[in-house]
Amino acid sequence: MSLLVDVTKNFGNFTLEVQFEAKDEVLALLGASGCGKSMTLKCIAGVVKPDSGVILANGRTLFDSKRGINLPPQQRKIGMLFQNYALFPNMTVRENLLTVLNRAAKAKNSAERMDSLVSRFYLEGLENHYPGQLSGGQQQRAALARIMASNPSVILLDEPLSALDSYLRWQLELELIQTLEEFGGTTVYVSHNRDEVYRISRKVCPMTGGRAKKVYGTRELFETPQSLTACLLSGCKNYSRAVKISETSIFAGDWQTEIICAAQVPEDVSYIGVRAHCVAIAEKNRGNGADCNVIRCRVLRVINDLFSVIITALPLGAEPKHDFSRIRAELPGGEAQNIKTGDLIDLSIQPENTILLSE
Repeated sequence: MSLLVDVTKNFGNFTLEVQFEAKDEVLALLGASGCGKSMTLKCIAGVVKPDSGVILANGRTLFDSKRGINLPPQQRKIGMLFQNYALFPNMTVRENLLTVLNRAAKAKNSAERMDSLVSRFYLEGLENHYPGQLSGGQQQRAALARIMASNPSVILLDEPLSALDSYLRWQLELELIQTLEEFGGTTVYVSHNRDEVYRISRKVCPMTGGRAKKVYGTRELFETPQSLTACLLSGCKNYSRAVKISETSIFAGDWQTEIICAAQVPEDVSYIGVRAHCVAIAEKNRGNGADCNVIRCRVLRVINDLFSVIITALPLGAEPKHDFSRIRAELPGGEAQNIKTGDLIDLSIQPENTILLSE
């Protein structure tokens, strides 16, 4: 099974331009709120009509602007889970499932399928409850059961875990992963949570400003991003504009320092990125090699997190008003006990922990 999306939609001050293809896998649309992720799902589901382009599901045309094809939602065989789950509030769990089962199975074997879905999604004893009587997790399971009752060719999930507390979110994430593995078809998963995306999806399409055009393997995006946009979406906290000096070094303009890199520096390098957990206090790093990059900084803030200490520092000579100039280090709690705001410290970055990026 596969899904091909290549559409454009103009909203006046915002234009959606999306191009991606997914097969029998979970593909995540990752981006900040307002970048067009949910709108993309609505175009696929037929809730919103694009201005131009095509949408194909398993070779079947759902939308084609040139051929004048725009199938209504009920004919697309797309299962979509909205953020609020969209259960019918005046119907019980059983009645919500029957709205789909009776149509999908034409009333044949609907009782057997009902029992199977209730058991599979742990809804025993809740069949006669209304959505308002269910917890958030129970509502999600009921909504997923309703989606699976329709035998969808593609599943769309719009931030399905965002409204849940942390304990329930983890439990339901495990159940969701199992459901998607059993489904085995194409799923498009929308989220702004990087950790969630890393655990659930095999492919990631970063989205920013309404545009999504490149698909990465999940590990590729998070471990070796190639552009500044991809690096930011993968959670990198430190980045500076960069100019190539040699095959193994760049000048980080925002940090006002030369940085030695493990990888060969490409000609089109524009930025360098370093993850916050890869920045250390230089004194803790002695003996790790002469090539270790050391940056003299003044501490701007020290924040004690639950299991770590977060230090924000400004390299000496750097422009204090520029966000790129600040370096964030996330250290184990015991490594920064005596550091305070205003101190001068040396931060170290190993060459293998540098990420070279294009524009």
